[in-house]
Amino acid sequence: MDLIQPRILGRTGLKAGRLGVAASYGASANAYEEAFEKGCNYFYWGSQRKVGMRRAIENICGRGERDQLVIVIQSYSRSAFLMDFYYKRALKSLGLEYADVLLLGWHNHHPTQRLLDRALEMRDQGLFRFLGLSSHNRLLFPQLAKEGLFDLFHIRYNAAHRGAEKETFPRIPGTARPGIVTYTATRWGQLLNPEKMPPGQTPPSSSDCYRFALTHPTVDVCMCGPKNLSEMREALKSLELGPLSEDELSRMRQIGDHVHKKSSRFF
Repeated sequence: MDLIQPRILGRTGLKAGRLGVAASYGASANAYEEAFEKGCNYFYWGSQRKVGMRRAIENICGRGERDQLVIVIQSYSRSAFLMDFYYKRALKSLGLEYADVLLLGWHNHHPTQRLLDRALEMRDQGLFRFLGLSSHNRLLFPQLAKEGLFDLFHIRYNAAHRGAEKETFPRIPGTARPGIVTYTATRWGQLLNPEKMPPGQTPPSSSDCYRFALTHPTVDVCMCGPKNLSEMREALKSLELGPLSEDELSRMRQIGDHVHKKSSRFF
């Protein structure tokens, strides 16, 4: 498996670099543009929207490369009206006429029909191309996949949270499946914390955590949230280093089990 080569995001047909980048943590425009030059074109405009990504998108689009970006705008709104309103405001702030994906954020139950109806109206108006959903409910994704409405899923998956390996990934089969994007690869930084390690283990790097997710054959894209250029470059190492070996996977699972056992359930 080669992590340098992009993947097709399920039935969307979108070609995406294996490492996605989030706007929320403060990296500079230069950091995002360097990632883009390395093939990372999956840009996630989430709940905290820092200026670095906005400027990078402006610069990339200004060079005539908009069609090479996969831009995802997330909405946490449960109100159809507010989802529409804030989504259009996000588009305006980015200087875009459309995004590639509208991601309905953190739905641990089936979204309401009113919300879905408005989302589909927005898609018909050309405001976005594909509809996605994120959730911590691993069993919800196979149910939604059968309904065929969603084109892409954001799924929590890391060395400490591996339930998707049994409850989600094998239950979304087929060539026409939604694209699979994973997030929280470092478990909010706990997998990097020396104080959280099992006896005798040193903490993995962030690139090890991204490689862990990307080694699973079902995962198309793994999200990262760099704070600066240095963290972006560390994340980009995951693409050059490639998938983890069996020994490396075993080590990551051991660390993940320890972190999961010793840490709070959610914070």
